[in-house]
Amino acid sequence: MGILDRFRLDGKIALVTGAASGLGAAIAVALAEAGATVACHGNRRPADATVEHIRTLGLSATSFSADLSEQEGPDWLFQAVTASMGAPSILVNNAGMIYREAAENYPTEAWMNVLQVNLNSVFRLCQLVGMEMLEAKSGKIINIASLLSFQGGVRVPAYAASKGGVAQMTKALANEWGGRNVQVNAIAPGYFRTENTSALQQDATRNRQILERIPAGRWGDPQDLAGAAVFLASPASDYVNGEVLTVDGGWMAR
Repeated sequence: MGILDRFRLDGKIALVTGAASGLGAAIAVALAEAGATVACHGNRRPADATVEHIRTLGLSATSFSADLSEQEGPDWLFQAVTASMGAPSILVNNAGMIYREAAENYPTEAWMNVLQVNLNSVFRLCQLVGMEMLEAKSGKIINIASLLSFQGGVRVPAYAASKGGVAQMTKALANEWGGRNVQVNAIAPGYFRTENTSALQQDATRNRQILERIPAGRWGDPQDLAGAAVFLASPASDYVNGEVLTVDGGWMAR
């Protein structure tokens, strides 16, 4: 198998959560272009636009909706995807949310909601899909972490806690499952132009401060994450396990 062939995902079924827009949509399209059949999940809205775009490329995708803020959401999503397409051989846990408030005023309800979407649902999907992968003795799980897996951030205590948890959970699962040919890794995106960062982009002072620290001198575009996702989903990364890969324009090197 040549090196470029090792990046192909032909015959694979990939589940991408939060694929309606932004990073998730870009990842879903990239996996489809690499040959996977993609289950595109939408949380707040269906991922129909992403699916339509993939199909216009002559590729295969199906839309699924599930509320991952509900405890039963991951189970419902897994059951729906498996019944329709079969068990995923690639799982990308991208769905996430952020709530901004000073720590001393942070509402308990917001804290619990962020942790449910960003961490609890991620573990449950890893668990559900992972059991199928372990039985098949093959699988790739990619969790979307964050720069705040390493740093504390400001006014986002629940988000920072959840993304720190995602990074450590990724390593824990990699330790348990790597010997059974299931690789579990994470991508930690830097500052990307998405809905979650719209408040920062619109704040002239914060926008300037962010750009001054990024060696690349620009915000990331969702497509900048596509190559890392395809790599970690493909046979090219079979000996990569427990990695939290930063894709940040150089932010963490600064």
